Amino acid sequence: MVSAYYSNTTHIDFASVLAMENPGMVSVFNALMASGLEGFLGCPAVIYESELVDFFNNGSVRDVLVVSTVNGVPVEISEQLFAETFELPVNGLADLSEMPKDKTFDARSIVSLSGEPVSLSGMKGQMKIEYRLLCDIMAKSISVKAGSFNALTVEKFSLLTAVVCGIRMNWASILFNILKKMVTAGSKQAKGFAIQISLLLENIPNLELGESSEFPAFKILTEKTVHRFVSLNDKVGAEEAAGAPKPKAASKKRPAADVGAPVAKKKRTMRKKSSSSKDNLEIVAVAQEAVPIQMIEPLTVAPTAEDISDQPASETDGVKAVAADVDATAEKIDEQVAEPSADVETSVGESFEPALEVPDEETRPSSADDIRQSGPRPEARLLHQPALEGLTRSTRTDSPRKTDRSKSDQLAAAAVEAGGGGGF
Repeated sequence: MVSAYYSNTTHIDFASVLAMENPGMVSVFNALMASGLEGFLGCPAVIYESELVDFFNNGSVRDVLVVSTVNGVPVEISEQLFAETFELPVNGLADLSEMPKDKTFDARSIVSLSGEPVSLSGMKGQMKIEYRLLCDIMAKSISVKAGSFNALTVEKFSLLTAVVCGIRMNWASILFNILKKMVTAGSKQAKGFAIQISLLLENIPNLELGESSEFPAFKILTEKTVHRFVSLNDKVGAEEAAGAPKPKAASKKRPAADVGAPVAKKKRTMRKKSSSSKDNLEIVAVAQEAVPIQMIEPLTVAPTAEDISDQPASETDGVKAVAADVDATAEKIDEQVAEPSADVETSVGESFEPALEVPDEETRPSSADDIRQSGPRPEARLLHQPALEGLTRSTRTDSPRKTDRSKSDQLAAAAVEAGGGGGF
């Protein structure tokens, strides 16, 4: 855009600013006039936007001339034409690097707000308000450097020193060299001098220019705009003064440990897992599956469940009751053996239900010794084993209280010996 060529440009209306009642500001503008820059900074403010675009797009440096083509017409600008147009001085220092060092040191104290020499690598807030404005004028309209205008550089301060200390400068050579850098391809020099180039194009023969545009009024320094600049920058400059202490940023470094101070030991805390805590464990009752007791139908000769349920609960009484039942069964077996008959043998052979009826007229042997001496009896061998085994199982299974199996087996064995004699 064309506005980029004059976005940072500052122009001066000398008639307006010299009428100000601010002695500091008036002295600065008088110094500018005395240096020979009045014609360059206070020329008529006109802008030819389209012609500026052609000039920079087609511009170059040939020999010692700045050449370009504008609206098809060749344009040549020499240093002499440049100096005559703006009435610039052609005598004096042509290189800012030749600035006397004593003058630079004096200027550092003159412009200082605190009285101490300003730092050339600091900010312009170190200077008085009128010299801050002068620094902006020299940076934006003379050197035309891109970047921050608040920071001081050696080049900016050299330009300021030339005006403040009244050093004779060859402004024609200095400003024309800056113009040559603007049209040089690959140069880092920012493009500017929009008002001055537009005024030069008006003096080119046979060049027809288009309509001019008005330069923005807020970019022209008048009494009003200078007061506005002062009000905006006065407070900022006071805060940025060299003597004003600035709060230091908190250091992120860890403070050094005191060697002599006692070191508190840190207690190690153990975190227990909630899943392994004993307090969270709950006792859960588990119902066991009940195993039913196997019921075996007893023999008729054995005591029934009703008879057994009536027996005493103690272990000694139960053993005695079993012994009595065994003796009774043995007596019945002996009676059957005493009268071997076909009916008894048949009933035993067919079934093991020993429902035996003993006749009244039969007499029972007097003792067990008589039975042992009565000779071999195969019928007794058939009856002893089933009867006694059924009796023993019935007693073990149907008893309401568990008895000692070893004791009952001993009693059963004794009964067998008493009733049937040695083995089966």
